[in-house]
Amino acid sequence: MNCAQTILILGPTASGKSALATCLCDALNGRGEIVSADSMQVYFGMDLGTAKPTAEDRAAIPHHLIDIASPYEEGFTVDRWLDMAHGAITKIHATKRIAVVVGGTNLYVQALLAGLFEGPRADEDLRASLRNLSLSDLRTQLARIDPSSAQRIHPNDQRRMIRAIEVTQLTGIPMSTHQSQWTAAPPSLPAGWQCLGLLPDPDSNGRAINSRAKVMMELGFLEEVRGLRAVAPLARQSAEAVGYRELAAHLDGEQSLERAFEAIKIRTRKLARQQRTWLRRFAHIERSIWSTAPCGEKTSHDFFLRTLGMQ
Repeated sequence: MNCAQTILILGPTASGKSALATCLCDALNGRGEIVSADSMQVYFGMDLGTAKPTAEDRAAIPHHLIDIASPYEEGFTVDRWLDMAHGAITKIHATKRIAVVVGGTNLYVQALLAGLFEGPRADEDLRASLRNLSLSDLRTQLARIDPSSAQRIHPNDQRRMIRAIEVTQLTGIPMSTHQSQWTAAPPSLPAGWQCLGLLPDPDSNGRAINSRAKVMMELGFLEEVRGLRAVAPLARQSAEAVGYRELAAHLDGEQSLERAFEAIKIRTRKLARQQRTWLRRFAHIERSIWSTAPCGEKTSHDFFLRTLGMQ
């Protein structure tokens, strides 16, 4: 088999990326190592809600960039992840093994393939003045100068709102416009890379999302959130993870568990729709192979293995 040095797996949430990664590593007879490109699997203790590989999975196959940050501390950024991802992939290649990058966060994938969006240098005086504003005032100012960013950024995310205002004021161009230009064309795969994409239809994806949410709750997702909060308040970034925000609202008496569960499913399906927008762009990447089989179908695994000459 003439296999790539790096295999990138893409797909919306709950489409079966992790199962495909495990299947590929098994077919590689111990030569595959998994690199997570998920912005929430970086936080230790946030396991069930992020669909993190189990301890058994990680014992069987080496995994990278999981449990590398505290959910109680702010400041884990895309550029920090990118540096660590490059380091992990380089080390895997140095041992003549194959890196299997599992793309849970498409912004991370875009940065890995195309580099970071190069905005202006930080203006500390401007940032200091913006930090003195309330979250509501920041939101109002951002909505006035860059409505698209205001709609996308959560109103409690002070750091990202300040950066969007800063970029817009320093360049005279909305941050959302800069980012649209950055993502306008599909990125190129580096030499020696192969991309595999899962693109199930929305109905199949929705059923898989609902089923996974049910399993997460049965396995103790609520207890996980309660235990994390018992240690200390979660940082703004980690607290916004899908499921954690909804269950925290339940624990604070703001909504019933039933309503929290429904909100988790609805928000996850919305996330999947957003991810499919990215994936339509990634679908044009050279050396990419896509499967539209329903979620959980073994046929997609067989299809990829045959195409790659691994079966």
